[in-house]
Amino acid sequence: MLAFMLATALAAPVGLRRLADVDAVDLGSAAKFAVLSKAGISTVPPSVITGDIGVSPIAGAAITGFGEKLDGTFATAGQVTGKIFAADYMDPTPTTMTTAISDMEIAYNDAAGRTTSDETTVQSYADVKAGLIGGTTFTPGVYTWGTDILFPTDIYINGGPTDVFIFQTSGSVKAGSGAKIILLGGALAKNIVWQVAGFVDAGTTSHLEGIFLVKSFASFKTKSTLNGQVFAQTAVTLDSTTITLV
Repeated sequence: MLAFMLATALAAPVGLRRLADVDAVDLGSAAKFAVLSKAGISTVPPSVITGDIGVSPIAGAAITGFGEKLDGTFATAGQVTGKIFAADYMDPTPTTMTTAISDMEIAYNDAAGRTTSDETTVQSYADVKAGLIGGTTFTPGVYTWGTDILFPTDIYINGGPTDVFIFQTSGSVKAGSGAKIILLGGALAKNIVWQVAGFVDAGTTSHLEGIFLVKSFASFKTKSTLNGQVFAQTAVTLDSTTITLV
């Protein structure tokens, strides 16, 4: 068995990386946040957020619908199990938020710069189904689209607890009403990264999994849910949305 494994490893083409070698995207100091935004976070109550949320460089007035109570360097709210931070709160919060937003942008650029995994006889990694991916099962790797990613029906992400999945799109990600991302085989949301050059639109009662690094805005419709994180370089809007940092 050992001889077979060694022979297989030696036979691998030089310069190609096995899918298991896809590195995780480092979130830096942004990792502790469930929601980060440069332009504001709004909710139509009741949303349920587990994890910290924050905005910068915009001020705390851009956090709306939470009924937050300021406590010096942070605020609290009944809809947030965690802390709320903004660029105009007391020191050292402004510096903390500037660093978190910078780390968010570094993570976005890292994910955007990853090389698409090599094609195999059983898996395509570029422009899968021209972006219409409802019903598709994804194995570990780096996927890329030059179109929007649309799933009006469920999609499946299948891998082990250390496998990394990176989904890149120059367009937007749109989940239909009731559509779900379903994890199989022990795959974990913390190892799934969506790099989105456009916006994210989570339909009513849809369920998403992973870390969404969004160049534009993220809109979560009524009773949509996310296991993971959403970091938007403009605004995040929630409507009775549940987001759980995992």
